[in-house]
Amino acid sequence: MKNMDNRLTKQLTKNLITPSIDGYHMPGEFEPHEGCVMIWPVRPGSWPNGGAEAKEAFCRIAYAISQSEKVWMLCNHDHVNEVRTAFEKAKITNAQILEIETDDAWARDVGPTCVVKKGQAVRGIDWCFNAWGGETDGLYAHWDKDNAAAAKICDALGIDCYDARDFVLEGGSIHSDGEGTVIVTEACLLSKGRNPKMSKADIENELKEYLGAEKIIWLPNGIYNDETNEHVDNVCAFVKPGEVVLAWTEDVNDPQFLLSCKDLAILERETDAKGRKFMVHKLPIPKKPVCITEEELEGFVFEEGEDVREVGERLAASYVNFYISNGGVLVPQFGDENDGIAVEMLQKLFPDREVCPIYARPIIVGGGNIHCITQQIPKLCP
Repeated sequence: MKNMDNRLTKQLTKNLITPSIDGYHMPGEFEPHEGCVMIWPVRPGSWPNGGAEAKEAFCRIAYAISQSEKVWMLCNHDHVNEVRTAFEKAKITNAQILEIETDDAWARDVGPTCVVKKGQAVRGIDWCFNAWGGETDGLYAHWDKDNAAAAKICDALGIDCYDARDFVLEGGSIHSDGEGTVIVTEACLLSKGRNPKMSKADIENELKEYLGAEKIIWLPNGIYNDETNEHVDNVCAFVKPGEVVLAWTEDVNDPQFLLSCKDLAILERETDAKGRKFMVHKLPIPKKPVCITEEELEGFVFEEGEDVREVGERLAASYVNFYISNGGVLVPQFGDENDGIAVEMLQKLFPDREVCPIYARPIIVGGGNIHCITQQIPKLCP
């Protein structure tokens, strides 16, 4: 209660209280929006060989997104010219460079979660970011710049910002249907490195207050070996209200099988905030596990206190980690026989959007995927 009182005092100076009280809510990602925030990949412990392949992949993604919405690319001062040159080469024009320094390139997790209200300007939420677990099981030792990014992005875009920095949360750990339902995973939100002094009920109330949600659906698990403590955006996502895709495998020997079965059991039993049963589409994971190679590992430069990868380590590859732009759906591809099945399935689920396959191995080698490096910004004007 003391933390909430402190936040209320700070927010009242800007005439902001909480999104729920102010009538704001988190929209669905399939709703029209203004654009997308990304961050240029340079961290040597995440992006091997100076991030050369990752930068090319980021440009392909930025180009595809920029066909139907604006892209804001964050980078530090030393990389402004590099980004500008890369954008010119890739013919990316509907974009703007924001000189904001960060520790890494995971825009979904460090950027502001945006909330909306009919007839009003969009607002952002600035959560506390601690590198997916802080001193307990965080992935790198220093995250101050990442933790400061959300407020700086809001300031640069002229967005009012709610201060929720007493609560640890990443954007990839929540998914909204835009109509009062938010899905999360217990594995992530109840992990000891985030909000260990809060009960499950406390966390649920916090989510409802800041996301304007009426119901939280708690899935047990995410994707096997997901180093974010199993973010929901890698395992389950709304394609429209009442309808989700769930990462799936029919291989009973795959460790993902049991995890997905437990999630499916919840989705089949639960209803959303409007009382609807969920329609669940089983989206296959890659048939062959995606693992890091010795050659890729040799390109990393890890700092002290940073999570170190190992040769043969299974990466959390999933087609659920797609990005919905105003005009398309960007789907990760891994050179797997299920790549085409994922594209075909998502094209049927998004018939009015162009599905764009993006080779995503350079991104998943860094520890994430397309959704992880992109953060939507809803309409900036009423």
